[in-house]
Amino acid sequence: MIALLACALLFQDPAPKAPVDSKSDPKQAPLLTSDDVLHSGKVAGFTWTPEQITLMQQSVLDDFTTAQKLWQFHLDNEVPPAFRFDPILPGMQVAPPRLELVADELPATKRPANLEDLAFASIPELAALIKTKQVSCVELAQLSLARLKRLDPKLFCVVSLTETRALAQAKKLDEELAQGHWRGMLHGMPWGAKDLLAARGTKTTWGSPIFKDQVIDVDATVVLKLDAAGAVLVAKLSLGEIAYGDLWFGGRTRNPWSLEQGSSGSSAGPASATVAGCVAFAIGSETLGSIMSPSSRCGASGLRPTFGAVSRHGAMALSWTMDKLGPLCRSAQDCAIVFDAIRGPDGKDQDAVHDTCFAVGHAKNLVGLRVGYPRHAFDKRTHKKVLDELRAIGVTPVPIDLPARIDASDLLSILVCEAATAFDELTRSGDDAKMVWQDKEAWPNTFRAARMIPAVEYLRAMRLRTLLMRDMDALMQQVDVFVNPSEGSQSLALTNLTGHPSIAMPDGLDGRGRPNSITFTGRLFGEQDLLAIARAWQESTHYHQEHPKLE
Repeated sequence: MIALLACALLFQDPAPKAPVDSKSDPKQAPLLTSDDVLHSGKVAGFTWTPEQITLMQQSVLDDFTTAQKLWQFHLDNEVPPAFRFDPILPGMQVAPPRLELVADELPATKRPANLEDLAFASIPELAALIKTKQVSCVELAQLSLARLKRLDPKLFCVVSLTETRALAQAKKLDEELAQGHWRGMLHGMPWGAKDLLAARGTKTTWGSPIFKDQVIDVDATVVLKLDAAGAVLVAKLSLGEIAYGDLWFGGRTRNPWSLEQGSSGSSAGPASATVAGCVAFAIGSETLGSIMSPSSRCGASGLRPTFGAVSRHGAMALSWTMDKLGPLCRSAQDCAIVFDAIRGPDGKDQDAVHDTCFAVGHAKNLVGLRVGYPRHAFDKRTHKKVLDELRAIGVTPVPIDLPARIDASDLLSILVCEAATAFDELTRSGDDAKMVWQDKEAWPNTFRAARMIPAVEYLRAMRLRTLLMRDMDALMQQVDVFVNPSEGSQSLALTNLTGHPSIAMPDGLDGRGRPNSITFTGRLFGEQDLLAIARAWQESTHYHQEHPKLE
């Protein structure tokens, strides 16, 4: 890799000195000087001796020639490397749920005089109206489409509406219901897909002008599963360009609570549209905060499932060992309903192999549940009330120490290397210059710089990740879940690297009328207990029932 690194640097050398003879075609391979190898070694942290450089020069050119041959093979974004990541290491076990759940019943709900009053209704409330035929699936789809059209000029959350598909699907669902067939809680629920999920008959833009007209003629597994559950896809929603931030080719997606503020990213549109009452729920993705961050900013209840709990087939790949798909909703209960519909392996995502126990319902009681919190995480007055609120529902919070021998943020070269590889052709073609965001922190610069990271360092980071996973497993033997403020949490990088599930939820408004947020994290594949405790806290506080006023 040092050899390839050296060649990557000299590739742009317009006037190499003292060329070395090469077996490769001089028209195909750049010439290499001893200074090129010397400087490349410094980038990788080495100072080579003159003798070492002489030995390396021909090997570098040979490696580069091989790389050129491999560049001739076009790789679609969907092609993964020939390895897989599993958050369950040898010796680890998936613990069964501790909490006993009571199945939910549909609430007794009556149709309001104005259907707009349903914009912020929960999935169970909407499901009750659909099942009793007080509201039709077509009416709900039309309500959602109308709000998206009306509010998008303020929010910039819609990439494209799927109106024809949605209304046809809703009509079919109404016909099924008339024949006595109700598919369940998601029957007729209007939802939005982050626009890195493929859906037949729609464009899948990845938020970038480069892919603005891209059509991927497949349905992502989550789209198929939600179709089967009766959910109605009404829109492809915005994401920060190539899953970073909230800026895309249509503008910057806005926080419904504060329109001068971006919604954060990269699941920018899913968070904004859900909180604004435009969809009943949305599906987003997370690699490093892309569900947690916009959920925290906008006040959504966003679930990042365990790595591998939901198939990513049909979704844009950014980091094969870190990408996760999950729901953004208005409550933890809604998250559980949607997660139940999309979870499980499909034989197409090589990392989605575990099919674990999960049920939807509320906890019978919380006795015996161990809820940890990082020491000093709640010293700030803003979030200190959360610990008292947990005690009020019967939980005894206990202080914990997050794994500290390895700083998780130091391992993010893993994400950077994988992302640069996923979009290698974009960098080599020069098309990265067409991207919306051009800055030191933006993808074009990050992808280019990542080519200077040796494979040895990537693999070393992966080995350290194994130690981090073991440390996290030891911690989670002490507690069932832990809770911390969402903003600035050191647990974000940690739990994304170890693959643990988390849910972010609002815990009131700050002095400017913007949401504060709290995050609960559970054991690997422990979504049942995680969502049950999150729901119990949420339903005791009612912070999630506050909604922005956009009209």
